[in-house]
Amino acid sequence: MRLPQWGMGMSEGTVVEWKKRVGDSVVEGEPLAEIEAAKVNTDLEAPESGVLTAILVQVGETVAIYTPLAVIEVG
Repeated sequence: MRLPQWGMGMSEGTVVEWKKRVGDSVVEGEPLAEIEAAKVNTDLEAPESGVLTAILVQVGETVAIYTPLAVIEVG
């Protein structure tokens, strides 16, 4: 799961909060994290259902768009 680009001027985002932990089941469309981008906080939704197996970017970290944030194992 990568940090999407929500607007043309968006180049990076900061993880404000993870709403799930490694090992948790997730459902497509469910909020996984809160991201601050361009001074606006937005929920990052799960792109697919599965299990959150890794969090790659920690709370407080700022990363460029398309950076991998987490791993969801589907199946």
